[in-house]
Amino acid sequence: MLGQKTEYAVLVFGYGVLNKVGGSGGMRVNMRENGSAGRAYAVRAEGLIKRYGEQRALDGFDLAVRRGTVHGLLGPNGAGKTTAVRILSTLIRLDGGRAVVAGVDVAADPRGARRHIGLAGQNAAVDEGLTGRQNLELFGRLFHLGGRRARLRAGELLERFDLAEAADKGAGGYSGGMRRRLDLAVSMILAPEVLFLDEPTTGLDPRGRGEVWDAVRDMVAGGTSVLLTTQYLDEADRLASRVTVIDRGRAIADDTPAALKDTVGGDRIEVVVTHAAELPRARDVVGRVCRGAPATDEAERRVHAPVADRVAALTEVARVLQDEGVQAEDISLRRPSLDDVFLRLTGHGAETGDRSTGRTEADAPAPAEGVTA
Repeated sequence: MLGQKTEYAVLVFGYGVLNKVGGSGGMRVNMRENGSAGRAYAVRAEGLIKRYGEQRALDGFDLAVRRGTVHGLLGPNGAGKTTAVRILSTLIRLDGGRAVVAGVDVAADPRGARRHIGLAGQNAAVDEGLTGRQNLELFGRLFHLGGRRARLRAGELLERFDLAEAADKGAGGYSGGMRRRLDLAVSMILAPEVLFLDEPTTGLDPRGRGEVWDAVRDMVAGGTSVLLTTQYLDEADRLASRVTVIDRGRAIADDTPAALKDTVGGDRIEVVVTHAAELPRARDVVGRVCRGAPATDEAERRVHAPVADRVAALTEVARVLQDEGVQAEDISLRRPSLDDVFLRLTGHGAETGDRSTGRTEADAPAPAEGVTA
């Protein structure tokens, strides 16, 4: 698997070549769209294919990310999430289909595309032996900003990501959330139009995750478009205005989180009984009160059914269960979540990692044009 610092090096190298030859920012294209309609999307992908031997990590994958939004990309282990991100960020070549990022065709002009994108992967790319300020100035120089501009940009980003007080402390002493915020700051050195976030909060505690979420919201408010892959479905629910679910290399759903949750039904009431022998009576009570077909999970001693009037149904179920002597361990109302959507669409829950990123020769990043790898 490519190391995070290697991936940054590839992107930096692409920027450097462009700056030296005076690149114009890439060949702009519209994918079957013209005018304002074409400019509405930060990322467009149609029919992406990526093969690793006989296996297709991507098998006709489609994606459309609107400008100025967070778009979530969800999928089970091995679905192709990270492979898609690495193609869109020019780190590996596609084998079929077409991808346009910030108006630039990533296959036809990968160097041009790199001028418009940032990447923050699963592992922070910062040097823990340097201070936060030194890390940002280093990357600024690698991006050919020059010493003065690199220092100014570092100061701006330290303020923006709430790292000013720790700017001159070693990054090795930062908390997990602070390191990830510094990593996000690095990815924003050139103020990219599009930022790819691949599992940005993996391994962080709740406080660290919240800090990263706030930073992402601030970036989007500043005009950056974000493609977010995450194993935490609540993270996508909180941040993304739209979600694409990928499985076996194909997009199997694409909608707002609210619309996706509506597909699995509305609110439901759940009753967990103390003894499994009481499940039939609990099912009868829930069915009578909720007027919907209840479902039973014998292993969990659980009965649940959809409800319309949430509070009234909860109160009535609790009263009838007590009147009829059914011992309930728990009675609750539950709203559908993206976990429910994920389970319904894929047949299993979200898992950590992505088998499609297993390192093979096919994974090698595409060299900049005119340069021999």
